[in-house]
Amino acid sequence: MTTLVTGATGNTGRHVVAELVRRGEKVRALTRDPVAAAGRLPAGVETVAGTHTSPEGLGAALDGVDRLHVTVTAGSAETGPELVRRAVEAGVRRITVVWGGWVGPVEQAVADSGVEWTRLEPQEFMSNTLTWIDSIRAEGVVREPYDFPSALVHEADIGAVAAAALLDDGHAGRAYTLTGPEALTTRERIAILARSISRDIDFVAITPEQAVDRLMAGGVSREDADYVIGWYADPPVDASTVVDTVERVTGRPARTFGQWCADHAGRFR
Repeated sequence: MTTLVTGATGNTGRHVVAELVRRGEKVRALTRDPVAAAGRLPAGVETVAGTHTSPEGLGAALDGVDRLHVTVTAGSAETGPELVRRAVEAGVRRITVVWGGWVGPVEQAVADSGVEWTRLEPQEFMSNTLTWIDSIRAEGVVREPYDFPSALVHEADIGAVAAAALLDDGHAGRAYTLTGPEALTTRERIAILARSISRDIDFVAITPEQAVDRLMAGGVSREDADYVIGWYADPPVDASTVVDTVERVTGRPARTFGQWCADHAGRFR
């Protein structure tokens, strides 16, 4: 059997690929640049050119595929349902989808697909910490507008749960909230990261307006920047509520933020 992973070199997709390979699954990786991706993915992974935002060109990519993993992105709201339709017509019988923060058109199309599906609803990704790299390396400072607790989840755990839902029975029709093992404030995260890289890091509070301007300076639209900072201003209860989904599905505890910091310490030094 073959699993097609869209966004295979992305933040979560690469972990889905790695976990599927670890479990002996045949994986086809969908990527815009197969040549570049080949050097970043495990040996034996088949890479095919394409993107889930252009499903009309994915006939060959879907040929012989039994399972599909989709990560919802800003550009997939309109095209995602078409991808799901084409996948089911091609013979896909099990789909996992990493939601975009709410049940939108893609997530609903998966639920209405008529095949086995599992929706993964991770809360804040630990990899959001990577946005601090430049200011930490240059100044030893993190600038954020809020200091609320967040039950961050390691991207590798998202990959592990996705692989389990794709390969194992008993997950059909489930929506899984995914978190790490603890809720940490921004200052607590900074303290853990500082110990990991053996360097003092200061927290500097900025205004929400400054945070929006920073995102827009990085190419984010005003609408998306307002949404992101608005989420941080009034996060849902689930954002700080620890759940044991990762352990229940995978049989091992969720990875800690300290483990994430150890994995990425070199990038902050």
